[in-house]
Amino acid sequence: MNKRLNNWYDQINIFNKKIDDIPNIIYYGHVIGLRGSIIEATGLKLPIHSLCIIEIKKNNQINYIECIVIGFLKEKTFLTSFKDVCFIPPNSFIFSKDIKKHIFQKWPIGFQLLGRVLDGQGKPLDYKPLLNKDWLYTLSGDYINPLNKKPINEIFDVGIRSINALLTLGKGQKIGLCSQSGYGKSILLGMISKYSKADIIVIALIGERGREVQEFLNNSLGLKNLYRSIIIVVPINASPILKIQGSMYAMCIAEYFRDKNKDVLLIFDSLTRYAMSEREISISLGEIPLNQGYPSSIFSKLSNFIERASNSSKDSGSITTFFTILLEYEENDLILEISKSILDGHIILSKLYAESGHYPAIDIELSISRVMFNIISKKNYEKSRYLKQLISVYQKNQDLINIGAYIHGSNKILDEAIEKWNQIICFLKQDIFESSSYLKSISELNKII
Repeated sequence: MNKRLNNWYDQINIFNKKIDDIPNIIYYGHVIGLRGSIIEATGLKLPIHSLCIIEIKKNNQINYIECIVIGFLKEKTFLTSFKDVCFIPPNSFIFSKDIKKHIFQKWPIGFQLLGRVLDGQGKPLDYKPLLNKDWLYTLSGDYINPLNKKPINEIFDVGIRSINALLTLGKGQKIGLCSQSGYGKSILLGMISKYSKADIIVIALIGERGREVQEFLNNSLGLKNLYRSIIIVVPINASPILKIQGSMYAMCIAEYFRDKNKDVLLIFDSLTRYAMSEREISISLGEIPLNQGYPSSIFSKLSNFIERASNSSKDSGSITTFFTILLEYEENDLILEISKSILDGHIILSKLYAESGHYPAIDIELSISRVMFNIISKKNYEKSRYLKQLISVYQKNQDLINIGAYIHGSNKILDEAIEKWNQIICFLKQDIFESSSYLKSISELNKII
């Protein structure tokens, strides 16, 4: 056994870990089964989220795979690996370090993260030096008494004219950005990250294509905004547990800066990939899939995760969050329906607008901000509501207008919508290099109404 441990310490640099004091107590066991991405082991008596190492012998060489405990049943312990598990043979040796000191993963946190690009375990992806690590024994967050939460009573300026004027957001609001692929979601997120008035930007790219990560950093975010940003990247080919940990880590970072009295913008792309990872783990553990393949536990997991992205005490800062939701189904998408009931509003991107080259392709009729009425003046609220009415009545009668069947004078609101439609379209469109503050957006709205 000592020989095994010596081999492990020789190889430990592959995990970027610093060995302080080698403990005398070792928890060890053996792999007895492998189901999908779930590893079954005996002999381990460890809590959930404990780190373990699997020893693999192949061609007279010893390699090590890092894994994490995700459940247990009687004498069995269930784990999942951060990497591919297809090379794990039966009866492999598995062990962990002293539970009191080394068993939980270390996570870097603090202002040292600004300008960095990290993976789901806090390891650098930007080829810059390693970060100093603090202990975080849990990534689950703390419960906040609803009566102690800071109210949403300040406007959050995102620099997008249609959102600022017609879907005004507040500091601490949780927004869903709902879209199918190819509707300009990434471009809109890039505009929000560049033009929003936030102290700290935390960007979680969970389950994105590797190509899109570089494009977002170089083109959408830009180097000028990197100094106030922290990017957590877990690509689409990473393991489900790494996507979940990366999501929790990004949320922890946002909570840390909120408690440091900073106004944080959290861009989480995407909530659907997070839910898919939770589904894969849950079903592998034996949960029964119900609606659209998701088990019943997805309701509580999504609720707990989304609710963390909110304000805390009245003396702290805020977290304003954009959760992107990829619509797998055109109607009754489960993740969308669950999220709508939890979020403080949602922005729907329109296929019709995207195909016609109208960007940002926001469907004003289907989008809503639930805190808008409480943070803007009654006068501005009435004007934005009336412009929405003009847009809605024009869209519903567009076929009649196009074929010349509508008779002028039949509907006064529709007459006004037809007269001002070119102005309205110019108001809703915005170039990606153009920024429109809240005051400027309201000024443009006053020119129409």
